[in-house]
Amino acid sequence: MNPLSRTSAAIRCALAVGALSLALCATARAETKPPTMQQVLEASKPSDWRPLDPENTLYLDLAAGRVVIELAPAYAPLHAQNIRTMVREHYFDGLAILRVQDGFVTQWGDPNAEDKDKARTLGKASKTLAPEFERAIAKDLPFTKLPDGDVYAPEVGFSDGLPVARDAKAGKTWLAHCYGMVGAGRDAGVDSGSGAELYVVIGHAPRQLDRNIALVGRVVQGMEWLSALPRGSGPLGFYEKPEQRTSIKSVRLAADVPESERTPLQVLRTDTSTFTALVESRRNRRDDWYKVPAGKIDLCSVPVPVRAVPAN
Repeated sequence: MNPLSRTSAAIRCALAVGALSLALCATARAETKPPTMQQVLEASKPSDWRPLDPENTLYLDLAAGRVVIELAPAYAPLHAQNIRTMVREHYFDGLAILRVQDGFVTQWGDPNAEDKDKARTLGKASKTLAPEFERAIAKDLPFTKLPDGDVYAPEVGFSDGLPVARDAKAGKTWLAHCYGMVGAGRDAGVDSGSGAELYVVIGHAPRQLDRNIALVGRVVQGMEWLSALPRGSGPLGFYEKPEQRTSIKSVRLAADVPESERTPLQVLRTDTSTFTALVESRRNRRDDWYKVPAGKIDLCSVPVPVRAVPAN
């Protein structure tokens, strides 16, 4: 039904009398009820979805399952390249999850990184990188603005499926610390985060970290394998005993994995009318359970759906 016919139904409802008015009003309400997120997705077109780029997709394999990570070279090109170098040299294979801090992050890397005699070599990867905390706004950089305000930035929205903030006056944009975002741990020096030690946000969005650490991508599948791990009992959630750590079987680039062993996924594009409708369905929840729609939504509450590649 087009908007004109919806309007006509509403007019008929207002003019109708008696029992007929009740039936027409019920029909008008049913016809104008906003769609749920599930209905938006069911109505999506194939062009609303995009495949993951194998050159920017990581498979972090644990004994429990696979974590699929999409890198963000448009926002952290140096870190993305350094991570690809380390992955191709098998740097992460056999290392471990070192820290799980409740409501905050899960972090992995080399347990012996602080021991120069035992630390794993980075090979051809760089030990330090220029900070990639923000970048310049560019015309060719996609940005779908959310309609509501934000505490941490003048504008927020999505760029190729990634939650981003930006300051148009300053000409800067940056990735935001939402659930599932992956960052490169660093020391006090802004150039000390090489990507050899990575973390993922598993709790409430710590947006105060924005523009202080380089975010390098996000988990698109397998968050349950990182968020449900036992919490560390040491300071900041670090494990105090080696046997408490979860071993990393391997980390591979999808491009280097045979197609038969890949996890074929598609991500909903965030530059489409379908995504705009999805955002609105979450701002104004009309599912039967909801009685009072919020009418607003914050950046980290907007889901970016992922699905298996449909069978031909």
